[in-house]
Amino acid sequence: MILILSTSLMAAAQGAPKSFADLAARISPAVVNITTSTTVAGRTGPQGIVPEGSPFEDFFREFQDRNGQQGDRPRKSSALGSGFVISEDGYVVTNNHVIEGADEIQIEFFEGFELPATLVGTDPNTDIALLKVEAQTPLKFVNFGNSDLARVGDWVMAMGNPLGQGFSVSAGIVSARNRALSGTYDDYIQTDAAINRGNSGGPLFNMDGDVVGVNTAILSPNGGSIGIGFSMASNVVQRVVNQLKEFGETRRGWLGVRIQDVTDDVAEAMGLASAAGALVTDVPEGPAMEAGMKSGDVILSFDGKDVADTRGLVRQVGNTEVGKTVRVVVNREGKTETLRITLGRREEAESAVPAAQVVPDEEEPAEVDLLGLTLVPLTSQMRDEMQLAETVKGLAVTAVDESSEAFEKGLRTGDVITEAGQSAVLSVADLQDRIAEAEEAGRKSLLLLVRRGGDPRFVALSLAKK
Repeated sequence: MILILSTSLMAAAQGAPKSFADLAARISPAVVNITTSTTVAGRTGPQGIVPEGSPFEDFFREFQDRNGQQGDRPRKSSALGSGFVISEDGYVVTNNHVIEGADEIQIEFFEGFELPATLVGTDPNTDIALLKVEAQTPLKFVNFGNSDLARVGDWVMAMGNPLGQGFSVSAGIVSARNRALSGTYDDYIQTDAAINRGNSGGPLFNMDGDVVGVNTAILSPNGGSIGIGFSMASNVVQRVVNQLKEFGETRRGWLGVRIQDVTDDVAEAMGLASAAGALVTDVPEGPAMEAGMKSGDVILSFDGKDVADTRGLVRQVGNTEVGKTVRVVVNREGKTETLRITLGRREEAESAVPAAQVVPDEEEPAEVDLLGLTLVPLTSQMRDEMQLAETVKGLAVTAVDESSEAFEKGLRTGDVITEAGQSAVLSVADLQDRIAEAEEAGRKSLLLLVRRGGDPRFVALSLAKK
C-alpha cells in the first residue's frame, strides 16, 4: 500500500502541470528585454550611376542631393535580446552576442520602466555577459538552480522577447543534456520549449522557478523555432558570472598539455584496460611540464575526480581555481603515478609563445615503406620546407598508400612521426625496433605520435599482415 501510494504521488508530481500561470506570474518581473544601439559607419563605395541625358537624370540628382550626404554619415543600429535579474542591486545576465559592440544598452522591465545598463564583463567562450543597472528601489530577481539535477523529460519554461514582440512565455521539456556545439566549455541543455530570435540571453526555468539555463541558440533551417533550442547550463553560467562580478573577466585553470581522446585501438596499443581518460600528446612549457608530466601519459584522474574524456578534463581544469595545487593521476607505461600540479591561468597562457631550443640534427637519408607509409628521417632542408622547429625530430611521411589503414586514419604526406610505442624514433631502425617489440609483446597495433604543422596526435595502426 505504501509503495502504491508513493508511486502515485510521484507520478502526480512529475506529470504536466495544470497551468504555468502561477509560476509565470511569480518570476516574470525578473525577466527583462534588452535593446542595444551601435554606431555603424556610413555607406562607402560606388553609388548609383545614371547615364547623362537619361530621362531619370534630374530625378536621381535631386534624390542624391537630398539623401546622399546624410547616407554617408554614421548611423545607429539597434538589436534586441533578453536577460534576467540575479540580484536586488541590479546585476543582469544575458548573452555576450546580444550586447557585443554596443554603445548603449537599455533594459526594459516587466513593470514597464526602463533603465540604462553598464557592462561589467563578458565571456565569449560561453557567450555570457554580465550587466549592471542602478535602480532607486530593490529589484525583483531570480536564483540559479542546479542544472546537474535537470533530467531528460523534466518540464521547463523559457521567457524572453522573441522577435521583438515583448515579454513572452513558452514551455516544453528537457530534450537532452550535456550537448556540445562548438565551444570548449559547452554544456548545453536541449529543449523543445519555443526559442526564437530575441530570446537570446533569456532564462530557462525549472518548475521551482530557478534558472537552469540561459537560452543561447537554436537549430533551424529557416531561422524560426522547430523545437530544437539550446540553453547554456546554469552551473557553467553561475561560475562565469561570479568571476565577472569579482574580477570583470574570467580566470580559468590551465594545466598546460595537449590531449586527445583514448579510442579503443589506442587503448589496445597502449595495453590499457579501457578506452577512458585523456591521452597527453604534447607537454609545452607550463605547469604540467614543471610537475613532470610526459607525452604519452594518460590522465585518469584530476583533483580527485575520474577523467572520462578530453572534453570532461578541459571543463574540470577550467572550472578549477587558478593557483590551486591538484593531484593528477596518470598511467605511464602501464603504471600509475600521481603528480602534484599547481594550475596556471588559461587566459594568460593562450597569448604566450614558448621558446624553442636548438638541437643538432641526426640525419639519415634511407627511405623505407612500413605500415602503408613511405618514411624518411627529417633533414634540415625538409624542416625548412615544412616550416618545422629545429627541435622536431622523427620520420617524415613522403607518401601514403591510399588503400592502407594509415590513409583511412588520416595520415598524409607531410606528417611527421616522432614517437612509436611511446618511445622517440630518430631513424627507420628505431621504428622497426618498436614494431618488433610490439609484436613480441603480443600487441595487435602500434601507437604512433604524429605531428602535422606542429600539432600532435596519437594514431594506432594495426600490425596484422594483410
